[in-house]
Amino acid sequence: MRKIFKSIVVFKLAFLARAVVHRYRPRIVMVSGSVGKTSTKDAVAMALSTRFLVRKSEKSFNSEFGVPFTIFGVKSPWGNPLAWYSVMKSALGLLLLPNHYPNMLVLEVGADRPGDLARMLRIATPDVVVITRLPEIPVHVEAYASPEAVREEEFSPAYALAADAPLIIPSDDQYALDSAVRTPARSILYGTSNNAVVHISDIDFYESGERVMGMIAKVSISGETRDLIIRGSVGRTQVFPIAAALATAYALEIPLSDALTALENYEPPPGRGRIFPGKNGSVIIDDSYNSSPAAVEEALATLKIFPRAKRRIAILGDMLELGRYSVMEHERIGTLADSSADMVVAVGIRARAFVATLKNDKALWFSNSQEAAAALVDIVRIGDVVLIKGSQAIRTERIVEALLGDPSDAVRLVRQEETWKQKP
Repeated sequence: MRKIFKSIVVFKLAFLARAVVHRYRPRIVMVSGSVGKTSTKDAVAMALSTRFLVRKSEKSFNSEFGVPFTIFGVKSPWGNPLAWYSVMKSALGLLLLPNHYPNMLVLEVGADRPGDLARMLRIATPDVVVITRLPEIPVHVEAYASPEAVREEEFSPAYALAADAPLIIPSDDQYALDSAVRTPARSILYGTSNNAVVHISDIDFYESGERVMGMIAKVSISGETRDLIIRGSVGRTQVFPIAAALATAYALEIPLSDALTALENYEPPPGRGRIFPGKNGSVIIDDSYNSSPAAVEEALATLKIFPRAKRRIAILGDMLELGRYSVMEHERIGTLADSSADMVVAVGIRARAFVATLKNDKALWFSNSQEAAAALVDIVRIGDVVLIKGSQAIRTERIVEALLGDPSDAVRLVRQEETWKQKP
């Protein structure tokens, strides 16, 4: 019965959202891929705000519910009946009354199961598509026949583009490059490869007074080179959302200087490599939003080279939705963690594989984040750099909160809404 009710609600939301798009005809930038969609969506919206009246997906609202909510300009009603009434009222108001509607929508779209993106593409047809990384073992693979099937679905918005429409793709992703050949779109590449229109080089930590403050790189477009600084988060992955945003701005003929000015205040979303002062003089890398093999690889690579760390600690929760690849990928990441950290802390049943082959003095295991948080407060010390990462359901943000040097920083963590905090 509940499934039937959900189907009815999804159908009504899609119908109304499609009608709103048809009435106002905004240009649509669609962001898809496996890694970094939300950061990329935020950066793209910021870069385009110099030229357009932009509305973007809030947080990571990229589902069959989230896309209509963005089109309507409403917040998620969760389970509140009155809030659901307000959503429907707002949708009908857009259709029946005159409104000053945005002329640009930046929509993040995600696929949890086969057919998700096809349903979203029936709501809105993109004018520009931005593809983020499509890794070998993507998240949500357990719902699909193969990793290739996931990548194909995540790339599918590109097939909806008109001839010569901009397709923004990572130059370092071979799958995206191969797939782009099958579209009539105009590919614009961003990344570290020499053939990238938006070329990124010299990626490094951004420091001030021997304190790591973020990342720095050089970006080149059409012979013009500028410094690019991302404050508040660390990791090579923090640079690529900005590169994708600059490529999108380039496609829409926004000057590099204007786009960079708009992006000066860009800050990656909560739980994506954010750095915080930790307890006992430690440094926290908060990557607690979610987890997948490709994302953990990048996070561990960052931890391994973090400047002046006396001890590197990797706190890694379960990577969920990997299906038959779960055991293999947890074991593989455990090997990477062994070579990247001085101590590995595993959280969750699947995460046992992270520490299964490590020596006792290097490995700890906890069944959940509450247990880990209580124990780790007395373990971290001055000079430690502590990476914290796990899938959403593992709730590793609770560990981050327990290890914060300044408790007031908790408001900057992911999943701090009361609805989330009440969940077990």
